[in-house]
Amino acid sequence: MNRETVVAEALGLLDEVGLDAVSTRRLAKRLGVEQPSLYWHFRTKRELLDAMATAAMEPHTTAPLPGAGDDWRAWFLDNTRGFRRTLLLRRDGARLHAGSTPTGDIDRIRVKMDFLTTSGVPERDAQTAMLAAGRFTVGSVLEEQADSVPGGSADLPAGVPVIGHESAFEAGLALILDGLARRVEV
Repeated sequence: MNRETVVAEALGLLDEVGLDAVSTRRLAKRLGVEQPSLYWHFRTKRELLDAMATAAMEPHTTAPLPGAGDDWRAWFLDNTRGFRRTLLLRRDGARLHAGSTPTGDIDRIRVKMDFLTTSGVPERDAQTAMLAAGRFTVGSVLEEQADSVPGGSADLPAGVPVIGHESAFEAGLALILDGLARRVEV
């Protein structure tokens, strides 16, 4: 048993039972070991959850970085959509990610920020837009993953339009991008 095996099994457990039911006791049973042996790899449950969050984000953190010829608007949309897709890959993926710090992703974030600023986006606006898009995405996915009735139409009064999760996400993302585009020097 190594650290990677523990994380992989913990993610499998997450997908089966959800974040609230993930425990070191359940994980140890799943691995066929005694609970204290997990502490060899992770001193606390928080360390385990952080490692799970990092591993769960791998599809997004290994996606191609923007290149010099890329359109910053198209890249911004693709990057944010890719983040959403990654969060949706895991049960409670947004809850697992919420509050985590992307310490292993700092170099990639710098490349993304450099790309935006080189494309004419003011640095402070690029930082704010990336943060806003990230938080908007996590919040959108939190709502989507918490929705017990797909489409969210339960308990809505008659005549209230139902907007699907993806449609609402795309509309909000377009508003963020439109606001950012207005800040770019022409």
